[in-house]
Amino acid sequence: MRISITGGGGFLGRRLADALLADNRVERILLADVVPIAAPPADSRVVPWVGDLCGAGAADAIVAGADVVFHLAAVLSGQAESEFDAGMRVNIDATRGLLDAARAGGRCPRFVFTSSLAVFGPPMPDVVTDDTAAHPQSSYGAQKAVGELLVADYSRRQFVDGRVLRLPTVCVRPGRPNAAASSFVSGIIREPLRGEEAVCPVPAGQELWLSSPLAAVANLAHAAFLPPEALGSRRIVNAPGITVSVAQMIAALGAVAGPQAAARVTFGENPSVRRIVSSWPARFDVGRAVALGFVRDSSFEALVRGFLDDEEAARRVRGA
Repeated sequence: MRISITGGGGFLGRRLADALLADNRVERILLADVVPIAAPPADSRVVPWVGDLCGAGAADAIVAGADVVFHLAAVLSGQAESEFDAGMRVNIDATRGLLDAARAGGRCPRFVFTSSLAVFGPPMPDVVTDDTAAHPQSSYGAQKAVGELLVADYSRRQFVDGRVLRLPTVCVRPGRPNAAASSFVSGIIREPLRGEEAVCPVPAGQELWLSSPLAAVANLAHAAFLPPEALGSRRIVNAPGITVSVAQMIAALGAVAGPQAAARVTFGENPSVRRIVSSWPARFDVGRAVALGFVRDSSFEALVRGFLDDEEAARRVRGA
């Protein structure tokens, strides 16, 4: 099995590659990213590819010979809102380019597209289902909704065997803040655990729909290997998550790391971030996803403890 991952140098892309390399059916994983991939997995099956997804011949090179394409690369929510052209180019043009390359190749590869809860927005029901109409309130959400429709139609035409997974906000992410409007969700946990102050730009009562990196990666891999008849013509799935308020997140931080860690979180409203984040749903009926075998986290405390375990494992590797 030959696999390509766009955004392969990113946080989820790297973790997905590591998970897939445990499968002895995998012959090759092409990790595609716009920047050189730092320390790619030390496995002869891994092929780094660096370039602009919209560049001449890029889509053909990424899709060529692939049995499965994971399309994770994207301009994130905050940047897509402030840099409209960049969002349109990467989130729509590059997606269509990959789909057209698959169509031209004639192999009908499995095509896993990472979408987002940002495709929804008010007015919407208290509990969102797979059948709730998309109504994005940000450029990022609109661009992801366009990508969903493209994947669905290319699947209908049998150019690809597409699967769209609408991911919750993934946390706790390592590293530093990124361009996502939801970046603070990881920041108000990650930075206090490292002894640093963190400012939350939304109120304590703001509810969020969240997933751990472990569950997100497991669900991406599961989406790729579901038989097409399990999905039928309904190629879009809301991935499972958990509903957590900011106050509950901070309480979990305190329960795991002590009150001194929780005290490092302060509040300073950012109207732009609040407008985007408050338009996202926080409660989903994921009965269909669970029936299809997708997994969910047990609690937010488990997410915090998982992040600490990952940090400790990374320190051991660096010290080896």
